[in-house]
Amino acid sequence: RIWGVIRALAATGILVLADKAYQRAGPPGGDHVLTPYKGRDKPESQKDVNRAHARLRGPGERANSQPKTWRILHKLRCCPFRAGRIAKAIHVLQLRETTSH
Repeated sequence: RIWGVIRALAATGILVLADKAYQRAGPPGGDHVLTPYKGRDKPESQKDVNRAHARLRGPGERANSQPKTWRILHKLRCCPFRAGRIAKAIHVLQLRETTSH
């Protein structure tokens, strides 16, 4: 929110899957930030939506955690703009690993 990422994504029309902390994070009336339902004792339909949401977010969450686990960004000695390519490569490898099982 501080850097205006949500506003930039809204301007491009990109749909965002976020966690519960980002409810009502987008501009008023905007529906591009999708978050899971909050609360206990939800109806089964909302639980199904939350499970689907988690399934879609899971690969991205794992890809984001890999550089932290591998500490690869701490050892980065190239131009910082190449870090995006490294992150994309990690995401592709993570997807390949999870879909091949």
